[in-house]
Amino acid sequence: QVQLVESGGGLVQAGGSLRLSCAASGRTFSSYGMGWFRQAPGKEREFVAAISWSGGSTYYADSVKGRFTISRDNAKNTVYLQMNSLKAEDTAVYYCAATKDTRWKYDFWGQGTQVTVSS
Repeated sequence: QVQLVESGGGLVQAGGSLRLSCAASGRTFSSYGMGWFRQAPGKEREFVAAISWSGGSTYYADSVKGRFTISRDNAKNTVYLQMNSLKAEDTAVYYCAATKDTRWKYDFWGQGTQVTVSS
């Protein structure tokens, strides 16, 4: 069982930056692939970024590529999402998730943190 707690959301102007954190419980964090997802009002949840258990592989949605960076610190049981050049369309609730599935089917989810980008 893994419990995930996101933090770092808030209100920022377009063009600004935020860094989200996701703290995980448990001693097996380093064995999980981690992902970030987001859900805007009236829209379905969408994939944002993912990182392998070692941090050696990262994946991004086209909409955030070049602006967002996912990283992890296994010693701190934490995964990060650095978000730069934010746009109004990045406004959403951001969720982190954990998986051991090689098909990246996520088993554990956090409660989410709100990111609002004002234009």
